[in-house]
Amino acid sequence: MIVYFGQLLKFKLSITVVFSAVCGYLIGFDSFNLQHFLYLVIGGFLVTGSANTFNQIMERGKDKLMKRTSVRPLPQKKLSYINALIFGIIIGVIGLLMLNKINPEDTFYGLMSKAAFFGLLSIFLYVFSYTPLKRVSTISIFVGAVPGAIPFLLGYVAATNNFGLAAGFLFVIQFLWQLPHFISIAWVLDDEYKKAGFKMLFGGKKNKFPAIISILTSVLLTLVSIIPFFYIKELNLSLFAASIIFFLGFLFTLKSIFLLKYKDDLSARKLMLFSFAYLPLVQITFVIDKLLRSYF
Repeated sequence: MIVYFGQLLKFKLSITVVFSAVCGYLIGFDSFNLQHFLYLVIGGFLVTGSANTFNQIMERGKDKLMKRTSVRPLPQKKLSYINALIFGIIIGVIGLLMLNKINPEDTFYGLMSKAAFFGLLSIFLYVFSYTPLKRVSTISIFVGAVPGAIPFLLGYVAATNNFGLAAGFLFVIQFLWQLPHFISIAWVLDDEYKKAGFKMLFGGKKNKFPAIISILTSVLLTLVSIIPFFYIKELNLSLFAASIIFFLGFLFTLKSIFLLKYKDDLSARKLMLFSFAYLPLVQITFVIDKLLRSYF
């Protein structure tokens, strides 16, 4: 039974989300607060797991139709949706309460901390906007990119208690990254998504249209990612770090160009695999650059 509840969390996905939040924290902190850091890691994991649980509850009928998701606990009837719902609510509340302990002295309208607010916002958008929109229109990809981009921002806000230009910039990086990332996944899994009634591929066909969107957003991402070298003093990238990030963006764009050139599943899979590496490499570059400038 415990194993099935664990599967509701989508452990690998939740860990990657927490990794983004941790990187945001390490980029932003001046004085490391272990207690706040642990609240961020554990609370962020539980909030993400809660959103993933609600998503599986809502899509349990659709999950039966796809090979990749048919093995999940709800389609297999290893758990009832009521048990899953109770589980999702409990871990979501605990996660938000933990996030609410981060800088609780400065709240949104006296209701909750900034970290808790962004955690709640991510659950709401993921569950009540992105999840139902997947059946209606590819606009869901843009909507889903919002909660998907919040963790990087949330980590920075948890460290600084400041939602300003730097936090917004980290949000934009992760938002733009998700578009080529989603396009590559939607391309590779197009048949499965269509079988389940999900509209995930721009234009509905494996042609130049989604590939062009991937190129445009990859180029924009590459240019935006080096802005801190020129402008944002809170992040203040070094020339070396900016060069690494620009090179990674160039490779990301190149993968998108190959998708446009060949329009095949192999190119989409290569883009997808590189997208998994791109974001953590960029985030780690920001973190290492900040730590090196702080201590040397």
